[in-house]
Amino acid sequence: MLGRIFAQRRNSGGTDLEAIESALRVALHQAGAGTLSELPQFEAPPPDQRQLPCACGHQARYQELRSRPVLTVVGRVRMNRPWYLCDRCHEGQFPADEALDVKDTDFSPGVRRMQALVGQEAPFDHGRGQMKVLAGLEVTAKSVERTAEAIGADIAAHEQREIVRVVQLDLPVIVGKPIPILYVQMDGTGVPVVKKETEGRKGKTDGQPAHTREVKLGCVFTQSAWDKEGYAIRDPDSTTCTGAIETADEFGKRIYREAWNRGWSRAAKKVVMGDGAEWIWNLADLHFPGAVQIVDLFHARQHLWDLARKLHPNDSVSQKAWIRIHQKRLLD
Repeated sequence: MLGRIFAQRRNSGGTDLEAIESALRVALHQAGAGTLSELPQFEAPPPDQRQLPCACGHQARYQELRSRPVLTVVGRVRMNRPWYLCDRCHEGQFPADEALDVKDTDFSPGVRRMQALVGQEAPFDHGRGQMKVLAGLEVTAKSVERTAEAIGADIAAHEQREIVRVVQLDLPVIVGKPIPILYVQMDGTGVPVVKKETEGRKGKTDGQPAHTREVKLGCVFTQSAWDKEGYAIRDPDSTTCTGAIETADEFGKRIYREAWNRGWSRAAKKVVMGDGAEWIWNLADLHFPGAVQIVDLFHARQHLWDLARKLHPNDSVSQKAWIRIHQKRLLD
């Protein structure tokens, strides 16, 4: 291949660097796939290892070697691995699939990670295109969707197990240095969803169906410094986030778990911030008793403007004059 490239350069006097890059990547992928294809080639087990325990309580027996394709980060390879079958429940097993983490999937762990990454950032078909351009891998939009949703479901299941531990007060003590100030911030916002996700839900306008679902969001961060004017400075890279489409009660356990994992028990000062919504302060009282409660400045200013309009209706000059005085007091 390189010989043809250099020959073309001698004949034409030009070099198409992008074409060379693409050709080299294809060649490297082919070489990598050839090397990687040696890994999933399993032999028939010896006679004394041809039985495995089955989930039904009986034994699955070795039947034959079976082949299947798997897409890896360097291209498609074929696996050749033993197949076991239970005579009682007729369920088959491929132990090699589990060992290589490709059970019930046509994609290697590396490819699934790529699909999950592009699937969370953009529409699935766009993710398919990114896989082609950036990794040289041909996948379908549906496979990006299924992989992203499957990994998301695994993450959600892990989070639910941790939340159950919160309910049972079975939380590990997070050891570390004392934290000067730890903040918990909560909010809710509507996110567009497909029609089936809003069936039976009332919209914001009477008589109209809902077009969004409310997602509860939260973040936890620390502060250890102030600027020259005395304003608090959030510690760089200290923010972690959590969220889900769920009830306030469910979300309360979720955000408490996040705060605990971040060292809530080690914080010298504890702060809960929100926009003034009643559900936020109910959660603050329930899960974070004793914490300083702060309405964020933006929403506090909104309340001031609402009051100014009521005090001076249809009088924008008086409204602005009143706001100038009281907004400064609020800031102070």
